[in-house]
Amino acid sequence: MKKLAAALALAFLSQPAFAGEAPKWSLAIHGGAGTLDPDKMTPEKRSQYEAALQAALDAGSKILSEGGAAMDAIKAAIIIMEDSPLFNAGKGAVFTWDGTNELDASIMDGRDRSAGAVAGVKTVKNPILLADTVRTQSEHVFLMGAGAEAFAVEKGFAVTPPDYFATPARAEALERLKEEKVSALDVDHKFGTVGAVALDTKGNLAAGTSTGGMTGKRWGRVGDAPLIGAGTYADNRACAVSATGWGEYFIRVGVAHEICSRLRMGRESEQGIADGVMADVKSLGGDGGVILVTPLGGAFFSFNTTGMYRGRATSDGINEVAIFGGEEKASATPDH
Repeated sequence: MKKLAAALALAFLSQPAFAGEAPKWSLAIHGGAGTLDPDKMTPEKRSQYEAALQAALDAGSKILSEGGAAMDAIKAAIIIMEDSPLFNAGKGAVFTWDGTNELDASIMDGRDRSAGAVAGVKTVKNPILLADTVRTQSEHVFLMGAGAEAFAVEKGFAVTPPDYFATPARAEALERLKEEKVSALDVDHKFGTVGAVALDTKGNLAAGTSTGGMTGKRWGRVGDAPLIGAGTYADNRACAVSATGWGEYFIRVGVAHEICSRLRMGRESEQGIADGVMADVKSLGGDGGVILVTPLGGAFFSFNTTGMYRGRATSDGINEVAIFGGEEKASATPDH
């Protein structure tokens, strides 16, 4: 009986709205988490990040507020961040040890749990779109490297020159890593992965994540961002999650799926579950953060670092971006 009651409750909660209420929508985004230092964040740099986050948030929110699909909203938000040199995805991706930019991305639809992912691509401007094409136009979930690029060409993607992704700041970070012979984690200990999660007015959830990985990564290293269940997961019965952080630990915990699984059991609050899973990551030695939305329209963050570039907007009127801990309201309407 308890299992039946839980199943009925989940089915009820998955409906777009209670009878007589307007359907809800919500969106959360992130642009990476890490050991961000408020004293080193100049007003100009802060304004740039807030403006970029707000632009991504606005793009996704417009689609959702007009009745559009969660999948379209997260792609719109992520594309803006992939096109910005501020984030470690697309245009601003970090360099590998060999001086190349290798891009990873994944996307998932909560309606049917269809998913697509790519890893190690070097010639695709917006990896999130290629991941979605894998989801919708192939029988596969995950493609990598040259094979993923060949698939992209076959599906009509333009070949983007590798130098498009290179930026001076990322090149300097790689040189500093090599000169000082330090690990990738010691060079600007920030994880610039970008991601978005959304609930649309039809009650559907979606999640997506895109990254350039870690500065100085070697041997074809792949983190959690393109792995369904680790960096990305969406299930209309529970939640949509996108993660950013030290990927090896997020993979070991299965962060995104773990959060959704615990939510389906319904024994804790959404915030409590997210915080609990991030505490598990920390106990193993990892750090980073997550964003999630739920079938009831809640948009949540949890991170165990000093900061996480983030934003959220809902049909209830919330519209805010933030960088450091506990400042959502302080930067709800950034001056940019």
